[in-house]
Amino acid sequence: MEDTQINCLGFIMDGNRRWAKDQGLATYEGHKQGGEVLQNCINWVRDVGIAHAVFYAFSTENWNRSEQEVTYLMDLFREWLGEIDTKVNGAGVVEGERVKIRIIGRRGDFADDIVEQMTNLEEASAQHTEAATTIWIALSYGGRAEILEAVNAAIAAGEPVDESDFESLLWTAGMPDPDMIIRTSGEHRLSNFMTWKSVYSEFLFLDKHWPALTTDDFNDILQEYNRRNRRKGQ
Repeated sequence: MEDTQINCLGFIMDGNRRWAKDQGLATYEGHKQGGEVLQNCINWVRDVGIAHAVFYAFSTENWNRSEQEVTYLMDLFREWLGEIDTKVNGAGVVEGERVKIRIIGRRGDFADDIVEQMTNLEEASAQHTEAATTIWIALSYGGRAEILEAVNAAIAAGEPVDESDFESLLWTAGMPDPDMIIRTSGEHRLSNFMTWKSVYSEFLFLDKHWPALTTDDFNDILQEYNRRNRRKGQ
């Protein structure tokens, strides 16, 4: 794969339902295939040595989808978290294949068993001190909700804060600002993703739906980043 200087990469994983429709499949199959691409992308990120990647898997607004869709998404999350746990923490996983996992968002929105999965996955992967890559998975995440929670925490503390202090109160504390944010499926908006941390991010909007993303597409993303001239206001 292409060499890269990227430290943090963000993904808005859009288009599962549209991909399923194009394939003549049920919506569920689009989400299922999207989960497989997520796991592939985790491997691609790890293999090129990117230190951080954040994946927008379920927004605070996604709870407004139909009860049927939300129900099977919860079942898929249980399955994905279990599969990621096996691939990250499994006894047969060699050191170079391990990553750390962080879950960000309103964890309390989920059923107790899913919260327990999240917690156990994070705690187990935190033991892999040799892991060079941290994967952040945004579940019931919204950029505005993240900022509001940090604001309320600052108010409760009763002390003025600067940018660094405020960063430490965010769900994404410890995550570098994304160097580039990629959104699939042809939409050109952030949709409440990384509202605080995206101020100097590069953006790349792909027409391809998330479940169709390939290794070649990922390599194209790295090449595109290498072509960008990031001035950050200078």
